[in-house]
Amino acid sequence: MVGLGGCAAVETPVLPSDVPADWRQPPKPSAGAIEPDLRSWWVALGEPQLDALVDRAMAQNLTLAQARSRLRQVRFLARRDDAKYRPMFSASFHPLQDVSATDSYFQSSLDAVWELGLFGGREAAERGIRGRVAAAVATTQAARVSTVAEVVRTYADLRAAQIQKVHLQRLVDLNARTLQLLGIRRGQGLSSADDEFRVEMRLAQVRSQLSQSSQVVEQSASGLALLLGQATPDDEWTQAIDWPPQSQLGARNFALQQVPTDLLRYRPEIRNAEADVLKAAAELGSAKAELYPRVMIGSSWLYSHNLTQHSRRTSDSTPTIGPFIDIPLFDWGRRRAAVSAQKEALDASVLAYRQAVIEGVAEAESALNRLQRALERCQNMQAVLDATQRRTKVMVTLKRLDLASELDRLDAERAATQASMELAAARVDHTLAFVALYKSLGGAPWPVEEALEPLSSSAPSKGGAR
Repeated sequence: MVGLGGCAAVETPVLPSDVPADWRQPPKPSAGAIEPDLRSWWVALGEPQLDALVDRAMAQNLTLAQARSRLRQVRFLARRDDAKYRPMFSASFHPLQDVSATDSYFQSSLDAVWELGLFGGREAAERGIRGRVAAAVATTQAARVSTVAEVVRTYADLRAAQIQKVHLQRLVDLNARTLQLLGIRRGQGLSSADDEFRVEMRLAQVRSQLSQSSQVVEQSASGLALLLGQATPDDEWTQAIDWPPQSQLGARNFALQQVPTDLLRYRPEIRNAEADVLKAAAELGSAKAELYPRVMIGSSWLYSHNLTQHSRRTSDSTPTIGPFIDIPLFDWGRRRAAVSAQKEALDASVLAYRQAVIEGVAEAESALNRLQRALERCQNMQAVLDATQRRTKVMVTLKRLDLASELDRLDAERAATQASMELAAARVDHTLAFVALYKSLGGAPWPVEEALEPLSSSAPSKGGAR
């Protein structure tokens, strides 16, 4: 039976790695491009306040704390399940009355049993434990990835709304001054009431946008508080920023160190699918082991003392030791059907793993494309801003020489301010694309104690970097 036990074990299937050798649209190399590390990719944004917020979220986020607690729970249960195929000892002490109800006895016993776990049963149990722990680790890592990405995204939204408020307030001042000048010109018969009406409409729209930006600031601050596990936001989050706003968000070009094979190690969805394959293989192994006899070795020793007669005379049973064999006889069909069902479940888990890999590559490719398009938009908007600022300088010079009116200068400043606001929005969109990319790659802090190698030896253990 011991010799046959190894023949029944189920091997973990070879997992397909449908991963291309390189990205289809890698970032274009450029001088000064930053190469963020997956462990701390948000540091490349150059925002010390953001770095502090991420650290606080890692320590205080309630969703992440629940994931850690569930991981510890799974590990504690793994210790319990791991003891199933180890020798177990028990002792019992209890009173007992005989059938005739004439004598009472005090009995004590010592028992030992060891289930050998033949025919792949022990291997299946160990594999199932590793699969459950690996799934909990992947879930916890997914919580870290999501938490970091949400903190960065919410912070970017907060900063964007604050920057927009500065630009919109500038537009309010410019339109208000324009409206004042138009009133003077209409009194001199140099403009019409329709000109004032258009400026009034524009001023009302800008003030409405300013109100919406203030609302976004409050919502983003509340979202940060939620991510940090606190009821109210910090006052410093909503403080006004100085003009001109000098945010590093989206202002730089980013390079990509990771290659597609890194997804197999770092992306939580893939690691979770890999753990599901491991668990399915364990279930199949357990089902196959139930087709064969269960073999256990046990021993027992009993001591009995007569309490009714108050005598020292005792009755001892001879210690027993020997094998216990449980042989399936009449439910073979049910057990065979369970094996067939688990085979299908294992095949389905392998297909799910393959789908998780393909989806991961597709999501990363989409994020790369979005990042490239956002960078191009930033570059185009920077060109527009440069042109409007040059025009503003020209109009200031012409106004000083009395070759242009105050209204012309205000119009040029309004166009430059509008271009600045659109450039800030493009930079924030670039940052959000950057967040989406590193979220798709599985970027987040990794605890030192967590293994990041693939669970299956068939999957690549290391991806190249550049």
